[in-house]
Amino acid sequence: MFKRTSLASRLAAFAALAVFGAAAQAASITGAGSTWVYPLVAKWAAAYAEQTGTQVNYQSIGSGGGIAQIKAGTVAFGASDKPLTPEELAQAGLIQFPTAIAGEDLVYNLPGVQPGELILSGPLVADIYLGKITKWNDPAIARLNPGVKLPDMHITVVHRSDGSGTTFTFADYLSKVSPEWKARVGADTSLAWPTGVGGKGNEGVSSYVQRIPGSIGYVEYAYILENHMSYARMINRDGKVVGPSLKGFQAAAANVDFTRAKDFYVILTDQPGADSWPISGCTWQILRKDAPKATNEEVARFFLWGFEHGQDMARSIAFGPLPASTVAAIKAYWKKNLGI
Repeated sequence: MFKRTSLASRLAAFAALAVFGAAAQAASITGAGSTWVYPLVAKWAAAYAEQTGTQVNYQSIGSGGGIAQIKAGTVAFGASDKPLTPEELAQAGLIQFPTAIAGEDLVYNLPGVQPGELILSGPLVADIYLGKITKWNDPAIARLNPGVKLPDMHITVVHRSDGSGTTFTFADYLSKVSPEWKARVGADTSLAWPTGVGGKGNEGVSSYVQRIPGSIGYVEYAYILENHMSYARMINRDGKVVGPSLKGFQAAAANVDFTRAKDFYVILTDQPGADSWPISGCTWQILRKDAPKATNEEVARFFLWGFEHGQDMARSIAFGPLPASTVAAIKAYWKKNLGI
């Protein structure tokens, strides 16, 4: 009798473990895309797993890769810093919603020039990336930086080598401030770069700039904070010299209304306002309408948790929270398009 009861107990325990294992395996979601938003998703995912047991596995592969993977249905959500147009979404059976406000800046490796000491303008940056300005002591740079000892050093331009929403935001800004850039290069996630070397992801660009004296690159602000990089101040649309900051990103975002934009399609670059940071942007999460309802529910549950409980973490790395009205609009958008 003892042996039979023991065997039954063991079988029951194994069955319980199997059920638990299946549930644990099911309690995970996968995403891929934007390297810009990776620091935020990583922070949210770690805290969310601790509180709920659900694992969020996110691959920081660039916005182009995120868009491709969600279109292929190989991930539960794709993240892009370039919003898809309503027409693109409808054609592919997708929806998108914003995650957080942030910004990017130019970083440099210049001996003797401290973080925030260098001032740049949009047209000047465009000329550097067009290969028209090739030396750090060029008169055009010197005019904006009186008193700064600029080295007689070649400029090494660093850009993204992968499909990137960070590139789209950067190039969109340059297209607004430089007619030549708009005509010759334009704005997209991948570009035919006139000059420079390419790094994969914000991580790759950061690494190149840190290693190459005389280099300049563009990265999301969280990478500047985490890597203690030298960053430029910029002249914004109102002619004010501003530094990258959460305040500046939110000032730019105050000019748009996500709740009135179809599929939340807005662009935040080159916004007016004395405090507005000129290269501000946002990350969007992209979902498939035909994905299993349970999958979309898991994704929505995670990001809603982030909106409601993860804002202190977001602010700690200079990601601006969405207004309550935008979060309410996102929930209504989910219900309308996904039935969740």
